[in-house]
Amino acid sequence: MGRIVLNRDKCKACYLCIDACPKKVLEADSAVNEMGYYPAKVNSEKECIGCAICAKVCPDIAIEKVYYEK
Repeated sequence: MGRIVLNRDKCKACYLCIDACPKKVLEADSAVNEMGYYPAKVNSEKECIGCAICAKVCPDIAIEKVYYEK
């Protein structure tokens, strides 16, 4: 199981991470962040494989860490 640490206040809602995730564990949040964007959020850590593609494509480094836990 993967674990994603996302800084929602850095996210500018480009959703590149959502599009890049092979398991579709990210989605748009329904609440705005401090900048007024609807940031990405994790919808199912159970499905995360810890590939960190989401972190690699994030232009704002809003995804700070991706862990894989057995």
